[in-house]
Amino acid sequence: MARIFITGSTDGLGRSIAQSLLGDGHQVVVHARSDARLTAVQDLLDHGAEGVVGDLSDAGQTRDLADKVNRVGPVDAVVHNAGVLHGPHIFQVNVVAPFLLTALIHRPRRLIYLSSGMHRGGHARLDGLDGGTAQVTYSDSKLHVSALAAAVARLWPDALSNAVDPGWVPTKMGGPGAPDDLRLGHLTQEWLATSNDPQALTSGGYWFHQQRHKAHHAVHDERFQNELLDLLARVTGERLS
Repeated sequence: MARIFITGSTDGLGRSIAQSLLGDGHQVVVHARSDARLTAVQDLLDHGAEGVVGDLSDAGQTRDLADKVNRVGPVDAVVHNAGVLHGPHIFQVNVVAPFLLTALIHRPRRLIYLSSGMHRGGHARLDGLDGGTAQVTYSDSKLHVSALAAAVARLWPDALSNAVDPGWVPTKMGGPGAPDDLRLGHLTQEWLATSNDPQALTSGGYWFHQQRHKAHHAVHDERFQNELLDLLARVTGERLS
């Protein structure tokens, strides 16, 4: 059985992933942005999940979160599920935090980054992001994190790194009218985190419902990947080893 850390796991897809993996007998580390939010997964904690707290919109708390995860013990997989759709912290939560956790958590065997079909409408421009003044859309952030997943796959051949489009599913973020299947929205992440299916043991993919799909051309552009990694290194002071 594997130990899996899932960011943003107090509701929505993150909670569904945690609940399903825990039910399958895996060790699960759930994450909440505050102690108050951790109470939302008390039932999972009562059934053996471990809980860690940290606000991903705050770089210091994100660093502390990585340290807490490392103290729990080695994790076999990390699902970078947390994300925000609106507000001033899109870049920090959706891009910087996954990068920082990737750099600081002891390297797992598998990494899964939550993307979105909306990443195809993102812009492969990074001007001004290290100064904190540029406007970043949700689509931009999902293009960035998809490129981060592909860069990790290229730089860490001993790990499996993939991006997943969960579809437009009826969560708090997606809204009650979302047309896609909620179960299929989290099945691929669980499969990539734990399965020994030969397809799940591949790296560098962009997945939708357990099928590889073509991503925005910038995702696999090594120059764009390197520019993004350089930017994130300047923002955080960390580099991927």
